[in-house]
Amino acid sequence: MIDTRESITAKLCSFARAYHSNFERKKIFDDYLAYDIMGKEEYDEIGQLIENDFDLSLHDANRTFCRGSVYPTLSRYIIPIPLSRIAFAEKALQHFAEENGVCQYVICGAGMDTFAFRNENPDIRIFEVDHPDTQRYKMGRVSQLEWIVPENVRYVPVDFDVDDMIEKLEEAGFDRKIPAFFAILGVTYYLTLPVFGQTIGKISRIAANGSRVVFDFPDETTFAEKTNERVVRLAQITAKLGEPMLHGFTIEEIREVLERHGFAINKHETPKTIQKNYFEKRYEEQTAFENIHFILAEKRGEAV
Repeated sequence: MIDTRESITAKLCSFARAYHSNFERKKIFDDYLAYDIMGKEEYDEIGQLIENDFDLSLHDANRTFCRGSVYPTLSRYIIPIPLSRIAFAEKALQHFAEENGVCQYVICGAGMDTFAFRNENPDIRIFEVDHPDTQRYKMGRVSQLEWIVPENVRYVPVDFDVDDMIEKLEEAGFDRKIPAFFAILGVTYYLTLPVFGQTIGKISRIAANGSRVVFDFPDETTFAEKTNERVVRLAQITAKLGEPMLHGFTIEEIREVLERHGFAINKHETPKTIQKNYFEKRYEEQTAFENIHFILAEKRGEAV
């Protein structure tokens, strides 16, 4: 099962959402609370990290960073994946809520996600699942900002070394009879196929039929000998930060894992469709990653 402890790559994604909201006019997705929840200190730290070619040792707490110096790297390597996938996921969630009325939204590895404070639909019961340390930090930021936590939000601290996610969710009020929407974004890059299968199996055990799961995944070209330069560079960046990508999945592998646990693919966005839906007529340096796919799957039966 996945460990959702907040990572440097997760902070890079938060930075991308904050920067994009603050400075770009043509929005892929507007996370207008991303900068607030991140805070200036951490925002500057990640900006410096990009500016220093991802060398953690060069951080200087007494300086900020030059926006112009980080934009080319940010725009080409960091912005495209997290912005398009959250746009895909939250649009799918909106449709799910419209179809079901009262429903549950489980954010696995929520990190600094701001949906709970942007959401205007009280019928969506939100469960943020994350490592206790990450949640303590986030709640500290929420307290500093004097934000009021909505009544339909539950924080579910889970240490996967000792805790069972299903038990923790049910203790927090998760109801197996109510349709649920599960988001596991940005984690398959660091999972082997068996661990990914365990994650889907956990979700299947607690999800009512009609529930859905959304995730992104790198395909089998990720580690191919002649893969795209940008794909290679992103893998080098995550490895440099201590989070090496482990596997590239074929769509057949993904489909087999899902079907084994009672899920069927509802929607599959390929790099080509992601490019069309989110990056058409955008800046030349912002294009869909050549190896990244989005999946929306629906629970239609029991595991086999």
